[in-house]
Amino acid sequence: MGRGRATAVLIGLSGGTFLYTTAEALPIGLLLPMATDLVVSPADVGMLVTAYGAVVMVASVPLTALVRRVPRRRLLSALLAGFVVSNVMAVFASTFALLMATRMVTAATHALFWAVVVPAAAELFRPGLRGRVVAIVFAGGNIALALGVPAGIWLGERAGWRASFLAVAGLGAVVFVVVAALLPATRPEQGHAARGAAPDARRFWLLVTVAVSATAGAIAAYTYIALFVTEVSAMPAASVGAVLLVRGIASVLGILAIGMLVDRSPWLALVTTVALQSLALFGLYTLGHQPAAAVGLIALAGLAFAAFTATLGGLVLQVAPGRSDLAAATVSAAVNVGITGGAFVGGITLPSHGVHSTVLIGVLLSVVALVLALGERLIRPTARAPQATPEPTRPVSFGGTR
Repeated sequence: MGRGRATAVLIGLSGGTFLYTTAEALPIGLLLPMATDLVVSPADVGMLVTAYGAVVMVASVPLTALVRRVPRRRLLSALLAGFVVSNVMAVFASTFALLMATRMVTAATHALFWAVVVPAAAELFRPGLRGRVVAIVFAGGNIALALGVPAGIWLGERAGWRASFLAVAGLGAVVFVVVAALLPATRPEQGHAARGAAPDARRFWLLVTVAVSATAGAIAAYTYIALFVTEVSAMPAASVGAVLLVRGIASVLGILAIGMLVDRSPWLALVTTVALQSLALFGLYTLGHQPAAAVGLIALAGLAFAAFTATLGGLVLQVAPGRSDLAAATVSAAVNVGITGGAFVGGITLPSHGVHSTVLIGVLLSVVALVLALGERLIRPTARAPQATPEPTRPVSFGGTR
């Protein structure tokens, strides 16, 4: 496979993360029109997001284990086809129950897609480019938050929420064609990304713990950021969208910038991103009453968290103690535990201590993650030294990409 074809597949896989993130978050922005159309409460529509996340959290590892022998092109093509079909079914769902069922199908394909996409993308290029490749894949999800979700909400507000899901399905069909036509038909156990380059079970489980804590810290603050902007920073409600757009742009920049550092020093990248998140949230807690400072610190926190997620993907490919897809599924589940836990803890403290407290919780959880990440040095002497990665044995040639 030439570099041009590999790049096209990489863009397609990044497009997949863009679409999955967009589809997951759309009900948040289309809460009221969906509730009105389906004759349910806004809280019921919110369950479409909560239940979606729960399925991803619970199903990632068992589903990945179940399909561990399925070639990646066949598996990813089937998942994207399932994504398209389930979103088309959502367009024609006449009841809330049917819509919930279609969302659960989408969530199941989401759980598998995020487990497989990292090793599949890394396999397209030589091992020295893993961090940059993973960053491009993860950039799709952050571009979705910055542009895809707002665009979907804009379309849904003008043409109806079903039009947004139809647009997502249509773009999904394009990504399906690219992946099905161009991705090499390799078996999941083949190639340099099939297993960790320097397997270490203790480092891996440390990474999982850091993923839960840092994600929970980021989400505890981010979930209620609109309230923070209006109540603490005293900015008008109309400015929330602009603030989130700035954060989204910063997130994309962060995830693209971290790739090279992940390739050179992945654990330093982990410590740097978690430290930056801790610093940004602490600054927001102390200086958030100043509008200009609040916008800058919200953007910095978004940049740090986006770079952190890309770092997780690169580190999984380094320290996975077994198959990298199962390790990626475990980390994906850990991130979803952090998302659920962060939103839950923030929601508990919000009524009694105000929105300012949610940022403080974010600081504390981020600092815990930083201490854990720094603890990697304590277990380093027992970790295996990195080993040269053997060349894969398979019939597909990657030419200049390997």
